[in-house]
Amino acid sequence: MDIYKGEFCCFLGTSGSGKSTLLNVLAGLEKPTRGSIRIKNVSIEKLNEKKLAAFRQDNVGFIFQAYNLVNYLTAVENVSLPLMFKGISKKERTKRAVELLKAVGLSKHLRHKPTQMSGGQQQRVGIARAFVTNPEIIFADEPTGNLDSKTTMEVLELMAGMAKENKQTLIMVTHDLNIAKKADRIIYILDGKIEKIEENQYAGVTYEQN
Repeated sequence: MDIYKGEFCCFLGTSGSGKSTLLNVLAGLEKPTRGSIRIKNVSIEKLNEKKLAAFRQDNVGFIFQAYNLVNYLTAVENVSLPLMFKGISKKERTKRAVELLKAVGLSKHLRHKPTQMSGGQQQRVGIARAFVTNPEIIFADEPTGNLDSKTTMEVLELMAGMAKENKQTLIMVTHDLNIAKKADRIIYILDGKIEKIEENQYAGVTYEQN
């Protein structure tokens, strides 16, 4: 299977089908027992943990179903956290975090902590955090699973719009066909195998291979 630069690709399957495991393997969070995962011509399964962590830090962003925010940090501090590991100054970290939080519609929640925000607002913080390092690939594991239908579509459009604007690859896992239909391609997963791959609304667009 090939996934292309700038593509919005969705893994669709029921609970236990293996879609989240596949996502984790592609993201370098789990090692494959066989086969190869190549990103930017690098076989990431051959990297040691130190090199793999550095590779993820430079190339990958994550959006989680449970938000995974640090409760005692403000929205700005949560978003700027990944930049700390890249040695960026506090002033620049804060500047970038504020810009992204404003971009995701949270200009009035910069100093709020997760417990002071709704689920949709927390996920917007999670989206800003995933994009703050300007990664080449965004992995999203059931990112709307804890949200109501209206907020789900708002968050989905926000993620897809930001990725498309920045020519970033978005790879998402979901069990909801209505959500999957927003992607360029749907990859159906069943019992740990790819059942079929379906071109969607952008069929025919040429992508540069990731």
